[in-house]
Amino acid sequence: MCDRADRREMWIETSWSEYQVKPRRLRSPILSKSLTLALTLLVGVVLQAAPSAAQTDGTVAATRAPASQGEISLSFAPVVKATAPAVVNVFSKRAVKQRRRPSLFDDPFFKRFFGDQFGGQQKRERMESSLGSGVIVSEDGLIVTNHHVINGATEIKVVLSDRREFAAELILDDERTDLAILRVDPEGARLPTIPLRDSDDVEVGDLVLAIGNPFGVGQTVTSGIVSALARTQVGIGDFSFFVQTDAAINPGNSGGALVTTNGQLLGINTAIYSRSGGSVGIGFAIPANMVRTVIESAKNGGALVRAWTGITGQTLTSDLAMGFGLDRAGGVVVSQLYDGGPADRAGLKPGDVILSVDGVEIGDYESLRFRVATRDLGEAVPLEVWRSKKSLALNLPIEAAPELPPREVVRLRGKHPLSGAQVANLSPALAEELDLPGAWSGVIITKIARGSTAQRIRMRPGDVLLGINERAVAEVADLDGALGTSQTRWRIKFSRGGRIRSIDIGR
Repeated sequence: MCDRADRREMWIETSWSEYQVKPRRLRSPILSKSLTLALTLLVGVVLQAAPSAAQTDGTVAATRAPASQGEISLSFAPVVKATAPAVVNVFSKRAVKQRRRPSLFDDPFFKRFFGDQFGGQQKRERMESSLGSGVIVSEDGLIVTNHHVINGATEIKVVLSDRREFAAELILDDERTDLAILRVDPEGARLPTIPLRDSDDVEVGDLVLAIGNPFGVGQTVTSGIVSALARTQVGIGDFSFFVQTDAAINPGNSGGALVTTNGQLLGINTAIYSRSGGSVGIGFAIPANMVRTVIESAKNGGALVRAWTGITGQTLTSDLAMGFGLDRAGGVVVSQLYDGGPADRAGLKPGDVILSVDGVEIGDYESLRFRVATRDLGEAVPLEVWRSKKSLALNLPIEAAPELPPREVVRLRGKHPLSGAQVANLSPALAEELDLPGAWSGVIITKIARGSTAQRIRMRPGDVLLGINERAVAEVADLDGALGTSQTRWRIKFSRGGRIRSIDIGR
């Protein structure tokens, strides 16, 4: 890194030496200033008249000085005036239970005489407030924000930039995309909105503005550029695919707008990379194409139904690429297919490499999930597939995951090790809800009651039951026979995190 003086010296050398104009130390400060101004104007004229090498190639316009007062006064103010009224503050309250601090009366000696009337482990409730931002996306009062802004809220209030306040109703809440849709009643008034942009139609380097309410100081606008696209290794949500920007985003900006210079919504500001809690120039926004699918689901009744491929796969690394006859990493290797699913009917096979979806290159497995999830149900998208060192084109139908068999949720009771566990039949639909790719069949534990027998033997939600006492378990109905008889010994076989495990009880 160079200091300010070094940078100034570097600028003079690179900007002036090409034309052999070198500043000299002059005795008269007035004369020095006059000559410096004249030299500056001369360089400006030369720069304006002489095309650069880049301009000769026809790729980049020549650098020139501002030609008018209007060019000097360029401002983002018109964009802010058009978009800022549609960015709102979102206030939420949630009840939080706190365990009372231990006191003298919690001592067992005092409890013998006073009982729990003075002590005990009672929990008290307190109201916790949180602040975020939101974006109005329809004139009749639909607002998009982040799931983490309103998560667990018992009361939500929206405040517009003109200080109007509305009670908000939660219409749709999707933890996996970290998006939520609110509705307010404007009582016949038309609310300002921001139109959504095709987030695939932007490039790194495009100017953007971030609008929100950082730290609760009030609506704030910051500017920057699109720093990167298709960030998938961020670890935020299940559908990790973000627009990265260096526009300052801070706590309170969550749910706010990332807009382009033509006044369109590019994304919803969601997270920052920071070691201190403040902005360091690395912020992330959920792309507008994903936001659009959640908004459409809210308009159609509030049920979010995602498109599904019917495959599991892994990212093609550089080590794998050589074996497949490809010269670079990138793409998804198909590992498993759901029999009769969309990918199976499209003609995909295990070992195929999916290179692109509708002409857009796929960098990794998360990119494939995003591209499919943002498409409309019922359409078909073209795929470029690499098979046997040859490229071929296939069409993937976009469908919802089927719920076959029905989930049949049951709470297990009785004198057996799984008492207190809630179980359900796995299906592609339930596997998508729980983010368990490839877990398309079996019996899964969805909940476990606190203090139950199932908890004491350390079973967990997400465990998939495979067998009990050497009897296979394929559906919930199979548990009646496996658990219905009294046993002195139990052997439970299950899968956890893709690994087969077993528990022996009574030996």
